[in-house]
Amino acid sequence: MPILSREEFDSIEFDAAASGDHAAAARQMTLLAATGAESASMPRAEAFLRAGEQWLLADDPARAVNGFRRAMADGGPVFVDPRVPLARALFQLGRQAEAQAIISRLKAEGPANPRMCDMIAELLVERDDLQAALDWATAGVELCLSQAGEQSLRGPTRQWRSGDDSELRLLLSLRYRIRNDLGLGEDDYDQLLDEP
Repeated sequence: MPILSREEFDSIEFDAAASGDHAAAARQMTLLAATGAESASMPRAEAFLRAGEQWLLADDPARAVNGFRRAMADGGPVFVDPRVPLARALFQLGRQAEAQAIISRLKAEGPANPRMCDMIAELLVERDDLQAALDWATAGVELCLSQAGEQSLRGPTRQWRSGDDSELRLLLSLRYRIRNDLGLGEDDYDQLLDEP
């Protein structure tokens, strides 16, 4: 029985990105996820999640749904909640009500991490639901700041410092673009983009 390894999945993803054959990568990952023994570096749930992402890249959202549901059923640790890409796949299949129900459930549970907020905001931008996207991007910014030991910015601009602020910068940029599209003026969070 093969052992699931992060390095192997990274290599499969790299090859798929170079060749454009995401369907072959998805098939290989799905087989490995179903038959391989999970390891500390690669839980089975994450293997199914990554296979589902490759199915999305291969424009096969039906198979992607299967991968994401298998990741959810496994219940093991994953780098992002499988319900987020599941909602994307359901939207692509025209199953808007199911996809929206997932997003509503995630909102009711409260934002879990900045990456999830970023992914949902991006998905909602694609769906032209800019106000909801702005809410998720703002929630992600606030999570980043609270994780960095900062208070939520609601008053005058304050400086922030973080060892790894890449996710914060992504969310701030996304939020700024959404606010521009909505015709909103600059606010305190937008001003953080100008800080070194």
